[in-house]
Amino acid sequence: MGADLAKYIDHTQLKPDTTKEKITRIVNEARVYNFASVCVNPYWVPYCYENLKNTEVKVCTVIGFPLGATSTEAKVHETKQAIKDGATEADMVINIGELKSGNDEAVQRDIEAVVEAAEGSALTKVIIETSLLNHDEKVRACHLAKKAGADFVKTSTGFSGGGASVEDIELMRKTVGSEMGVKASGGVRDLESVKAMIEAGATRIGASAGVDIIAGKTGEPDY
Repeated sequence: MGADLAKYIDHTQLKPDTTKEKITRIVNEARVYNFASVCVNPYWVPYCYENLKNTEVKVCTVIGFPLGATSTEAKVHETKQAIKDGATEADMVINIGELKSGNDEAVQRDIEAVVEAAEGSALTKVIIETSLLNHDEKVRACHLAKKAGADFVKTSTGFSGGGASVEDIELMRKTVGSEMGVKASGGVRDLESVKAMIEAGATRIGASAGVDIIAGKTGEPDY
């Protein structure tokens, strides 16, 4: 089970006080356990790429993180630079304020621009930040991500006071259908939670506690 489970996990280190030592640790752990990816802030992408380029582990980064309120142009530049640096997966944060204002067109354009910047070079995952949205907003965000051509929808940054829930994963899976990936991220710290998320429809798990999860332990909170 451990090896199969590891392929669901984006081994994550996104805290603002992340040191090179912590990045080196997750890179080494990702090599040992063969996680799907390491997920790091853009600054650390070149280092991770250099240390993982001869492995199956991908380098995932975050775009417009954690607020989603940077300009579309900044998100596009960040995406292109991350890909140039070696990232092959990009987790972007939507413009949450515009979604809540009902400006769906602006939200979709923002996602589309990142998808276009990544096209052919990186998977795109769209972080909708479920803890800040009501039911209707979650559904709308998922529809917009799908219409924009993204590869995944993702629950959370882990920086807004809430994380993934089984109910949100079920809703997101129901909304996007089988064509897209669904990533559960934020507060996923133990094996039982991971299994529940996968059963609910998650195809990827974002967690800083990947090693503990594989070992059947409960890890430290990742936000």
